[in-house]
Amino acid sequence: MEQGMKQGEESDAEGYEEFILDIGLSWMASKSEYPAWLSEEDFNRSVPKSGPVDVQLSIVDESITEFERTAGMQIGEDVRRLLDSALPDEVIRTVWLGVTKSYFDPAKHGMTGRDWMRRIELVWTASARRLDAAFVPPPPHPVTDAGLRSAVLDQIRPVADELEQAASKRSVPGVVHALQQVVSEACADLGYRLFLRAMKAYSVEISEERGEKFLALGERFGYPEFLVDDNLNVRVD
Repeated sequence: MEQGMKQGEESDAEGYEEFILDIGLSWMASKSEYPAWLSEEDFNRSVPKSGPVDVQLSIVDESITEFERTAGMQIGEDVRRLLDSALPDEVIRTVWLGVTKSYFDPAKHGMTGRDWMRRIELVWTASARRLDAAFVPPPPHPVTDAGLRSAVLDQIRPVADELEQAASKRSVPGVVHALQQVVSEACADLGYRLFLRAMKAYSVEISEERGEKFLALGERFGYPEFLVDDNLNVRVD
């Protein structure tokens, strides 16, 4: 494999084995609407009462301290990949809106895209330090290999129009170009996972052949088994 991912086998002291469908910011985006899934009893017990920002940040905290530790530990790496890049604030905001179907807009809460990433990073670090007081976040290691960047862009290009049209219906114009900028200017791995998350969020249909190409590229990044094709809208030809 050209780029490997570390996968945790145990996520708590009782030996809970994670079933990993996504990791990092793309995983967080998939959970951004999670309160809507809860029963009223669970919602009242677990969702913060202080507003939408804390609801979103609670996903980060719980991913580290509860049952999604492998997915959650990648969040800090992903955030710092974006913060260390030269991507404009508006690109980061556009990508976040795109992969969450505009469910949470940082601008509505007085934050730029980078502000929002910094808030996520602060909560992520604090949560990790509750488990290990000596925890020091390692420096980010973005995937900048030219071949992998080109490979990701090659998979985005054939579905760009369909994805852009679907996202624009949810008032997120420019999401494809923003995703391409993440790939080219920040990290090929993160850009690919966010692209896949957007494809799933808008249920953009692809052929079986295209799906196989997506899977093959995922293997080059060393993704967990179902990260690429879980909830991907693959047409049976």
